[in-house]
Amino acid sequence: MMPDLFAYTWVLWLVVVVAAVVLELLTLNLVFLMIAIGSVVGGLGTWLLGWPAALQVVAAAILSGLLVFVIRPLLYRLLVRGKPVELTNVDALTGMSARATTAFAEGAGYARLDNGETWTARLDDAHEQDAVPSGARLVVVAIRGATAVVAPAPPKAAPGLQERTS
Repeated sequence: MMPDLFAYTWVLWLVVVVAAVVLELLTLNLVFLMIAIGSVVGGLGTWLLGWPAALQVVAAAILSGLLVFVIRPLLYRLLVRGKPVELTNVDALTGMSARATTAFAEGAGYARLDNGETWTARLDDAHEQDAVPSGARLVVVAIRGATAVVAPAPPKAAPGLQERTS
């Protein structure tokens, strides 16, 4: 006599839940957590009610989908609320200080950014005619393709030399 394999579907549901929890711990994006909850409630819950395996899968899939597309965005917004947006990649370069590595000719030259990268640089439209000698301080205004758009940095006041207003 063959054992009834559908009597052990709860083991498959536990494997799905554990795998989803492990994947969630690796990714930390709440998708696999929602799948794990959907599998526990939709899969194991319907198994306890004695539903057939096909309906267990359908219930788990529907519940997981609802959790991923309805509950996850709400939870994610709650988690990131109040945290400052971290600029990365090219977006983080805007506003960074730089130094001209060569004298700019016709508004173009090379600039070494404070992060150590050397970029092809072009002066922004407002300073296009300015003379920029080698070693001059610059500020990155924008990035256009592989070119940093820069402007001359305003002169820094020497420390301790502040104007008195009386």
